[in-house]
Amino acid sequence: MVCPVCFRHCNIVESGLGFCGVRTCKDGVVVADNYGKITSIALDPIEKKPLAFFYPGSMILSVGSYGCSLRCPFCQNHEISWSDEAMMFRDSARTYRPEEIADLAERYKSAGNIGVAYTYNEPLAGYEFVRDTARLVHERGMKNVLVTSGNAELSVLSEIAPYMDAMNIDLKGFTDRYYTQVLGGNRRAVMDFIEAAVKVSHVELTTLIVPGENDSEEEMRALSAWVAGLEIGGETGDDKTEIYSITSGRDIPLHISRFFPRFHMTDRDATDVSLIYRLAEVARENLDHVLTGNC
Repeated sequence: MVCPVCFRHCNIVESGLGFCGVRTCKDGVVVADNYGKITSIALDPIEKKPLAFFYPGSMILSVGSYGCSLRCPFCQNHEISWSDEAMMFRDSARTYRPEEIADLAERYKSAGNIGVAYTYNEPLAGYEFVRDTARLVHERGMKNVLVTSGNAELSVLSEIAPYMDAMNIDLKGFTDRYYTQVLGGNRRAVMDFIEAAVKVSHVELTTLIVPGENDSEEEMRALSAWVAGLEIGGETGDDKTEIYSITSGRDIPLHISRFFPRFHMTDRDATDVSLIYRLAEVARENLDHVLTGNC
């Protein structure tokens, strides 16, 4: 059967797995093999997602599973994304029901928790659990946050959009070469996802600067200009003391982060801090809220 989740549209045989290591075929239907299988769970500051303009100072219960639709060679969460080690969680990860995650989120309200963030691996590879849990979290009057590469079809976004209050989406670079040859992804698919997401949710973007790959001023200038031109679907928040109101593409926050060598990419040094600051200045030619990370 053909999987509809990302641009690859893997043809998955019965009991087989798609490229992400998550989608499988059961009785002729493509389903998520990792439904409810949680590999990581923590109460994090909202700024760690990173979200700088969505309920700043609050905490959020962060949950992740295993599997990923990309192949970033520098992945900081490779133990649960696409390494051989990650695939071992198919049998060892603890399974939670959506109700259990929603109950746990509610229990931590007294510690400043505002809801649940779906993060760490690529949550949209198993979007059904995200959708089902997020609906219950909303019923409890709490918030949902998605941290994603945006490497998913718009049909997946439509499934979760009614329950998502904020997203941090990776816009990892702005060339097809980088997305295809280095990350194993599809830049156009991510751009389409972002274009649709900013119409339905508070969105902040993150770009990790990898030396020799996506670190030119020209690329950052093109990336930030494209973001500035995005059409927003309306104000994303009605309480401006709690959530920043995005009314134009220029308002979209962009986090520019520093690369550190890890996993399969140890052949270069960490990104020079001065370069991060310079690229942030370039991005500010087009955007009003550019933040630097890992510096």
